[in-house]
Amino acid sequence: MLDERTIDIIKSTVPVLQTHGENITGRFYNLMFQDHPELLNMFNQTNQKKQTQRAALANAVIAAAANIDQLEQIIPAVRQIGHKHTSIGVKPEHYPIVGKYLLLAIKDVLQDAATPEIMQAWEKAYGVIAEAFIGIEKDMYNEAGWQGYKEFTVIQKTKESKDITSFYIKPSDGSSLPGFEAGQYISIKVRIADSPYTHIRQYSLSDASQKGAYRISVKKDGAVSSHLHNEVQEGDKLEVSAPAGDFKLSSAEKPVVLISAGSGITPMMSMLKTAAEKQPERAVTFIHAAKNGEYAAFRKEAEQAAENHPNINVIYVYSEPAEQDRSGDKPFYSGRIDQTFLEQLHLNQDAEFYLCGSAQFMTQMKDMILALGFDSDSVQYELFGPQLSMA
Repeated sequence: MLDERTIDIIKSTVPVLQTHGENITGRFYNLMFQDHPELLNMFNQTNQKKQTQRAALANAVIAAAANIDQLEQIIPAVRQIGHKHTSIGVKPEHYPIVGKYLLLAIKDVLQDAATPEIMQAWEKAYGVIAEAFIGIEKDMYNEAGWQGYKEFTVIQKTKESKDITSFYIKPSDGSSLPGFEAGQYISIKVRIADSPYTHIRQYSLSDASQKGAYRISVKKDGAVSSHLHNEVQEGDKLEVSAPAGDFKLSSAEKPVVLISAGSGITPMMSMLKTAAEKQPERAVTFIHAAKNGEYAAFRKEAEQAAENHPNINVIYVYSEPAEQDRSGDKPFYSGRIDQTFLEQLHLNQDAEFYLCGSAQFMTQMKDMILALGFDSDSVQYELFGPQLSMA
């Protein structure tokens, strides 16, 4: 526990963190990677170059400082970050390293404003925050199907749309495949030609659990995803972490609305098929936005679920329908998902919403859902990219 004086000091630093937070976290990464280049094997270098990771970490530090006297308020965020950390292999021994360079960065950026008293308070506060993460992540590691990375073999590679390809993978040693919850993801670790470091990316599991293999469905976008598309073939090996993530389909009987765009369809397919198999009476509205039919992944699979379950409604929305879409026999909504579109669905007021797509897309969807009178607690989302996580 922190004493009142330490808490007051930490809270007093929130305004300066809001002003200089990204400078501090940018300096933190530079210092840490300079002394510990081996950690570059764990961190997403694309996010580092785009500086999205420093913004995410700055937000996390600010949130922790503002709630230092009531850390229970940020436990949901800590759990979300913890899932990411366990997926990529963050261990207790990494936290002292992070703490050391975070404190050095605070001092470097704030200089004389970072008084000895402030630095001492932050050293104490970081210890408490690190303990919270370590405790939660310990439980997650204990619950995981395995720890670290395990070799899997690609048993099938299937093109789902113009830019999405599925990879079906099984443990190379023939061991049983642990189950997972609809919406969770795995991490894939690969080596890319001309890169001195390993690269780790998270991919949602895109099928229901207990199918004899995991399925990830990858959009060709970025270094790792392009590597999978171009270089990885059936029979090749991949290093895979155990399923993780707190974006999960609830087991309630409430109607569920799944709204996605682009590669955001991947966890939604797992949710759709899981609901169809385990809760066949549950009402499911599946809405996916794509450019046109060429980019409409899993359409046949989703419509098959609807044919077998009258409570499932599948809607594809095309922003730029092609001529073959207009002349074809597959129905679609032309345009974009907007307020009028959602109003016309007459959604049940008890519905649960699950969103996945770009940050802008999900913000727009959530705003429209709230405008329809739904409570914010009824909306869950998955953002592909850095949120509040450290790595």
